[in-house]
Amino acid sequence: MSTRRSDPLAQVSDFDIRLLRIFRSVVESGGFSAAESALGIGRSAISQQMSDLEQRLGLRLCQRGRAGFSLTEEGREVYQSSLQLLSALESFRTEVNGLHRHLRGELNIGLTDNLVTLPHMRITHALSHLKERGPDVHINIRMIAPNEVEQGVLDGSLHVGVVPHASALSGLEYQALYSERSLLYCAVGHPLFYVDDAQLGDERLAEQEAIAPTFRLPAEIQAHYQALKCTASASDREGMAFLILTGRYIGYLPDHYATFWVQQGRLRALKPQARFYDLSLVTVTCKGRRPHLVLESFLESLAATR
Repeated sequence: MSTRRSDPLAQVSDFDIRLLRIFRSVVESGGFSAAESALGIGRSAISQQMSDLEQRLGLRLCQRGRAGFSLTEEGREVYQSSLQLLSALESFRTEVNGLHRHLRGELNIGLTDNLVTLPHMRITHALSHLKERGPDVHINIRMIAPNEVEQGVLDGSLHVGVVPHASALSGLEYQALYSERSLLYCAVGHPLFYVDDAQLGDERLAEQEAIAPTFRLPAEIQAHYQALKCTASASDREGMAFLILTGRYIGYLPDHYATFWVQQGRLRALKPQARFYDLSLVTVTCKGRRPHLVLESFLESLAATR
């Protein structure tokens, strides 16, 4: 090749990088024949790819023939430049992989209250795994009402939330996470606490003052509250527990949350075989969200705990 290319190399493609790797192996092996075992390809294929590289660069890189293999002056310069390029690529790969292994940044989560007593502990396990992968990740948890969780995800102040599944809001994505059972409870001091279930007809239950949640619930679950005489309300399950424990109201609570007071003899479930509902809890994220490695890692860990 006696002439140089008149136009500059427009870009370095993946094909060029592959050819430069072969060129490096040829140089470090001392020739085409010696490079065959290192590259796992035949001499003719090596020769063809070296010709392709020279054509791409518009430079004669080496002399080959009976006199043996030797680099031209341009070949030595290209070899040194290729070492820098390939080293930079390897450093880039290492640093990017390091970002996956050592996550940094924040994760802002909004949670419906009293999920920590769920026996599966999926959120706890996922947070533990996230912290293991990214010791420098800063986790911020906000315990707020479900509607505030959804609003926080929509306005970007929260990355992810966990809420009871009702109707989907535009702009949000929902993924099933938990199913929890809620039973109808009364506390010590309530007139029904010592009444046998066989004597608790629908009319008698409907006469008792009850508590209704103010957060959104599916229509089929709202029907359970419509069958009661709701004279009080609460924005979360802890508020409902406060009122039930007064001994003046009946109300629904998740069974895992109520277990502590049941074991103490302070709460009892009323007709648990008939008065219950199962509620789906879901993760909520923003549709079309920007890539966020910490969030995606948390969601992956959450999915892996199923």
